[in-house]
Amino acid sequence: MEMKKLGFWDIWNMSFGFLGIQMGFALQNGNASRILQEYGADVHELSWFWLVAPLTGMIVQPIIGYYSDRTWNRLGRRKPYFLAGTLICCLALILLPNSGAWFTAKSALMIGAGVLMLMDASINVAMEPFRALVADNLPDHQRTYGFTIQTFLIGIGAVVGSWLPWMLTNWFGVSNEGANGGIGDNIIYSFYIGALVFITTILITIWKTREYPPQEYEAIHGKMEEEKLGFGQIVKDFVNMPSTMRQLGLVQFFTWFALFTMWVFTTPALVEHVFQIPVDADGHPMGAAAEQAAKDAGDWVGILFGIYNGVSAIYALMLPSIAAKLGRKGTHAFSLLAGGVGLISIFFIHDKNMLIVPMIGIGMAWASILAMPYAILAGSIPAGKMGVYMGIFNFFITLPQIVNGIFGGPMVKYLFEGRAIYAIVLGGIFMLCAALVVVFVKEQNNIRIKH
Repeated sequence: MEMKKLGFWDIWNMSFGFLGIQMGFALQNGNASRILQEYGADVHELSWFWLVAPLTGMIVQPIIGYYSDRTWNRLGRRKPYFLAGTLICCLALILLPNSGAWFTAKSALMIGAGVLMLMDASINVAMEPFRALVADNLPDHQRTYGFTIQTFLIGIGAVVGSWLPWMLTNWFGVSNEGANGGIGDNIIYSFYIGALVFITTILITIWKTREYPPQEYEAIHGKMEEEKLGFGQIVKDFVNMPSTMRQLGLVQFFTWFALFTMWVFTTPALVEHVFQIPVDADGHPMGAAAEQAAKDAGDWVGILFGIYNGVSAIYALMLPSIAAKLGRKGTHAFSLLAGGVGLISIFFIHDKNMLIVPMIGIGMAWASILAMPYAILAGSIPAGKMGVYMGIFNFFITLPQIVNGIFGGPMVKYLFEGRAIYAIVLGGIFMLCAALVVVFVKEQNNIRIKH
């Protein structure tokens, strides 16, 4: 029995929930640092608070992947997990911007960090099964196309999520100042809207997508081996991971070190380097006028993040054609090169409008990051272990973020003397290293379950 070739709308509906996931993810990426700074975090502490994202992902994704490989109920194999993750994340989206209204000073900061951890954990629960779902339902020759559609929807969700606070303020007159100078109303309402979109898109995917039942799945891929359930098997699978995954691991390390740097430090870097807003040694704006200017700068960072995500959505549609000519590895290397150049070029820009230019290269890299590594990897994974290995692959995403989270803050404080812009430049250099390393990855295809 062979896997059925799916039509455009089948693939679209299967990936539609990722639009909601990425909208929530974009709201977090664009606003978590400014929210935590509002609650009292210093600039060199931001990377430590952001550690909760990779730490929860490292723990949660392999476990969710492992058990989703072995789940089958009325909802299916992967769908129960991303539904549960969605419900929890929607709750966190409502709670995060409101922590300061319920608590004060360091209490608000700690509660906010805890809610951020809850949000990260739930996004990971929702996100990992989506990667496996595409690989489950598509034959190898459609996987690049499938991950491309997924990346396009990710881009759309991220654009809306990134721009939403700015749009609410500039199009609908919602204030970016909160009560007593707290979190702006535009941020709070953006998170509410994000939660609504998140749950709606996930429900559409659940309703419209069919998963292969166990009998059909085994007829296509072979019967799964009987294995000892639990953590020990995850460790065994990690040790015996395919060689392609090991090689991609180094690519992912350089890539995600750069991305984590960008998400954590772009707002404080641009506030000081481009907008030239006076800040103290800990990165806090000095005076009421500076605080308002920093909020406006933060809204502009959301616009920039939306631009690179918009570019990624458009560029994603070109990836299958580019991959047909350059191959998957060549396409990824070219895209990462564009992203590295984009990050480094930010250092030389002092006009906020010119910051749009490097976002083009970053958007190209982001589109490829969300599609090509998974398209390269999927052919090397035994089908019956698709979930657990997609989860284990997340280790190579979370580890560089943990390393950056531990050392990034002290590096900015002591090595760069509080100048976050130099962290952005370092991220660009790491992105260039990723472009070089991916050329040496060896691809495999069509690995079946072992009998």
